Amino acid sequence: MTTPLSAETASAKPTGALAREVARRRTFAVISHPDAGKSTLTEALALHAKMISEAGAIHGKAGRRSTVSDWMEMEKARGISVSSTALQFEYQSADGTNAVINLVDTPGHSDFSEDTYRVLTAVDAAVMLIDAAKGLEPQTLKLFQVCRHRGIPVITVINKWDRPGRAPLELLDEIDERIGLTPTPLFLPVGIAGDFRG
Repeated sequence: MTTPLSAETASAKPTGALAREVARRRTFAVISHPDAGKSTLTEALALHAKMISEAGAIHGKAGRRSTVSDWMEMEKARGISVSSTALQFEYQSADGTNAVINLVDTPGHSDFSEDTYRVLTAVDAAVMLIDAAKGLEPQTLKLFQVCRHRGIPVITVINKWDRPGRAPLELLDEIDERIGLTPTPLFLPVGIAGDFRG
């Protein structure tokens, strides 16, 4: 028989070693409309963190394994995430501080949005991907509104610059107009599709 937690015990802050361990962890949800590149970004970060030695592919391209986060047969066959997948890796910052990063690849399709909403109750921040050609899509806007309502900080990443798309400043204007936030770019693309250099 278990003893129920009192309200005081349930709301107690961790102390000592547990508090230090909690303080070094950060959890990010990767969110967006379908096909913006969430699983591909998650895979690239896992590769950069040396969790994997080779990046997998969406739709199981010939000779390549599928992505780490799309492990279910349905996900491999359809090329979409149908459930959230958490990846964890160590990260050392420039000042030498070690952190543990929890990265949660979420489904983009609205049929699976309840899973994404549940993830957003347990994260420190969200990474919102925007397709450079398509701009802000309906599901991305809806997920942003959920983050805004819950007070979740959002890092916006504009993806797929290597393909024909819209001008960077046009996308920044769209974010400003449709979301009501003035974006501050940390990086801008060099070149355009066909001459993209980074």
